[in-house]
Amino acid sequence: MIEIKHLKKSFSGKIVLKDINLTISKGESLVVIGRSGCGKTVLLKSIIGLVKPDSGEIIVDGETITRMDRKNLFRIRKKFGMLFQGAALFDSMTVEENIALPLLEHTDLSIPEIREKVQEKLKEVGLPGIEKKKPAELSGGMKKRVGLARALIMDPEFVLFDEPTTGLDPIMADAIDRLIIETHDRLNITTIVVTHDMVSARRVGDRIVMISQGDIIFEGTPSDLKKAGNPVVREFVEGRRDGQ
Repeated sequence: MIEIKHLKKSFSGKIVLKDINLTISKGESLVVIGRSGCGKTVLLKSIIGLVKPDSGEIIVDGETITRMDRKNLFRIRKKFGMLFQGAALFDSMTVEENIALPLLEHTDLSIPEIREKVQEKLKEVGLPGIEKKKPAELSGGMKKRVGLARALIMDPEFVLFDEPTTGLDPIMADAIDRLIIETHDRLNITTIVVTHDMVSARRVGDRIVMISQGDIIFEGTPSDLKKAGNPVVREFVEGRRDGQ
């Protein structure tokens, strides 16, 4: 379980997160929606300790990460995998080297064992046999899949997705959504997906929360979202501005 209590964060005097309170249950697939710049990614990075909040608490499996020292924070981070928006692959490394990096850094596995795990994860994301390719040789959708393979290589309990369908055509976006669902169901992991893609949000989320101006203004199921009466939520969901 992840508990977020009274989380606040500002940058250069601009409030990004006002007072976020949220509980994420084990095995849940949570989607966080909202306009660009509303704080979705800041929330995601706060959960894994990449951004330190101004105040408030984040509790992961009963441990408060907001007060942890560096050593213990690294220990907790091993429970997480993250797929960054642009996949964040190292261009100078092969696919195999990119995926293997967490294992080389954090385990004592032998090189043959690491190669076997890399091959296994590439099969899981539907990309067997591309170990020796470089990121420049891959399409946008393939890069996302390689990024997901790297996120899964440490067998995490939680996987975080930052705008997983951004920049993809509708067919590839659909394929990534299905992969997120399959991964969640097969591995029984907790997934948190940040997106402004409403088709994706409805498809992959058990529960959806919307952030606006630093606050959570909606929380419910995809069905609840269709019936939401808040005009700000309605405008976002329907993709229109007020009065249009």
